[in-house]
Amino acid sequence: MNDDIPTLSHLDASGQIRMVDVGAKTPTERTAVAGGRVRLTPRAYALLTQPGQGKGEVLNTARVAGILAAKRCAELIPLCHSLPLSFVGIDFSLDEAASTVRIQATCRTSAQTGVEMEAMTAASVAALTIYDMCKAADKGIVIEAIALQYKSGGKSGEWKRADAG
Repeated sequence: MNDDIPTLSHLDASGQIRMVDVGAKTPTERTAVAGGRVRLTPRAYALLTQPGQGKGEVLNTARVAGILAAKRCAELIPLCHSLPLSFVGIDFSLDEAASTVRIQATCRTSAQTGVEMEAMTAASVAALTIYDMCKAADKGIVIEAIALQYKSGGKSGEWKRADAG
């Protein structure tokens, strides 16, 4: 097989799905950071960020939801391995001019496979939680740009998204 040609690791030689066998791999320290954005109308953003209106409650609820989602990733994504997570962190930054909440999810483990899916699941569920808690003010909320920003560890080493600021 030519190593320059990418393959889909979750398909066997006959094209059938399979869980990747990581049994022979040595556990290494691994980190993944994923991000996403929740775009609201200016009115809904103002409600979210108005003092006493629940910014802390909404974002704290989204933080807890993202952490729980990372811990349950293997139950949601059929071929993911269950991983012992050593850390899950969810951070938010607010952009008033764009009426957006930026989400950054960081996951760490020492394991035989990476934590990219856990980080992206955490960012996605945190975004969905913000949507859920703000939908009464804005049905047109958009969740966008869920993507891996950074990963380290394992055979492929370190990777950083070229457009990650």
